Amino acid sequence: MYTGRLYFAKQEMTNPLILDGGMSRELMRLNAPFRQPEWSALALIESPHLVKQVHHDFIAAGADIITTNSYALVPFHIGEERFWKHGAELAALAGRLAREAADAETKATGRKILVAGSLPPIFGSYEPQKFDDRRVQQYLTVLVTALAPYVDVWLAETLSLIAEAVAAREATKSTGKPFWAAFCPDDGGDASASIVRLRSGETVEQVAEWTNASHIDALLFNCARPAYVEGAIKIAKETIERSAKQSQCVLGVYANAFAPKSNESAANESISAVDEALDPKAYGHHVGKWVSDGISIVGGCCGVGHEHIRQLKAVLP
Repeated sequence: MYTGRLYFAKQEMTNPLILDGGMSRELMRLNAPFRQPEWSALALIESPHLVKQVHHDFIAAGADIITTNSYALVPFHIGEERFWKHGAELAALAGRLAREAADAETKATGRKILVAGSLPPIFGSYEPQKFDDRRVQQYLTVLVTALAPYVDVWLAETLSLIAEAVAAREATKSTGKPFWAAFCPDDGGDASASIVRLRSGETVEQVAEWTNASHIDALLFNCARPAYVEGAIKIAKETIERSAKQSQCVLGVYANAFAPKSNESAANESISAVDEALDPKAYGHHVGKWVSDGISIVGGCCGVGHEHIRQLKAVLP
């Protein structure tokens, strides 16, 4: 469990930290407004009380860390004009809702809940070819500045390119808060392949080597089916352990529960089908294996709901 410090190092971790699950499906469960192109940002705009309810539900299920509903606050979802007019306001609201939910739990029970500030791929999930290093800091600065007063740790999510992580780390460096990078393995190929790649073509071994060199606080893999994040974390762990200068970052995994689909599918084109076989019990079995292999941060991504997190809380140390 969380020990009261905001810096995480291998030697400080005893029991695994439990992340929350996916925001969008939980909003749909609550009948929140939900459509393209706004995606999960629509509830933030029209029904923010339901966003806070999702945070409360994940906390009640056992999450130690809740993630701000800021993933869809990018021009792809809310439009360029609305981003520049209202992006900072919406990001601040996302941060405040998460902080209020976390603080309410602490006040009621004494339990410390962390808030992770979600930083998405600015130019589109699963589309590393659209990354623009000349413009990325303009957008990240808006999100980081607005979220910073509310978050305990930065979580750059669903990264398909190492340069996306480099940009997010640079944008957050002046805040002095821990930085976690969550990369998304390409889950359209063979899950048993000896080389696991991001959609950029970069290998997980390269990601782990960057982690060693960059001294980030946590390396995670997310938004791919369990077999693919499992393969990625195995390679990352092996790469870090054989390095002459091992990183002290901790490792984490939060898979999605999507049914298999083509690796050419773009994110958020439609509402992806969920694999019904990955119910809370089945997902908990995967997570139990990851923890037994030394993974320190576990949770869920798209399609993983509060009942999945409740199962993790029940079966983990």
